[in-house]
Amino acid sequence: MSEPIRDNGFTNEVLGWKAWLPTVDLNSATPEQIAVLEESHPQAKTSDYYLTLAHHPDILRQRSQAFNAIMYAPGGLSRAERELASTVVSCVNCCVYCASVHAQRFEQLAKRNDVIREVFADPATAGTNEREKAIVRFAIDLTLAPASIDATHIKALREQGLDDGQVLDLIHAISIFAWANRLMLNLGEPVFPSAQA
Repeated sequence: MSEPIRDNGFTNEVLGWKAWLPTVDLNSATPEQIAVLEESHPQAKTSDYYLTLAHHPDILRQRSQAFNAIMYAPGGLSRAERELASTVVSCVNCCVYCASVHAQRFEQLAKRNDVIREVFADPATAGTNEREKAIVRFAIDLTLAPASIDATHIKALREQGLDDGQVLDLIHAISIFAWANRLMLNLGEPVFPSAQA
């Protein structure tokens, strides 16, 4: 990662996350809880987030399968563009932790963070080219006013070269962050590096 960005309460730095609810104790976890943690994410057994969600292993399994299919499926919209949209949604929803994680992933994939700096400063004006601006604008509109989306919004994406499959990928990525942000925001809080000591 290049230089740290901190703007409007958002950052591309690695953050911790602290649960407000009790987490699953690995020493007394059920075999099903252990299995779903192992399936979900490489760091799930040390993550307060996954250890909180593991209280309901069936729901965590479905969440992880849907999330991974939407964010990591090959083909369609580029991984970097999915991460950009996810970062925008997270900023609009004021989810500092998710914005941090997905800003980092965008930077790893795109090898730049110029648009992330713009998103943190003001999502409404972010985008280093017309395609990015269209993706950012659509992410904001779908997040803030989903009932207002109509064919003109899709046309604007198509005009920037997104095909039908890429539009659907974008909608999925934006939509799952309505869920992901609400889980993060209501189950715990981000911990900044200076407070993790």
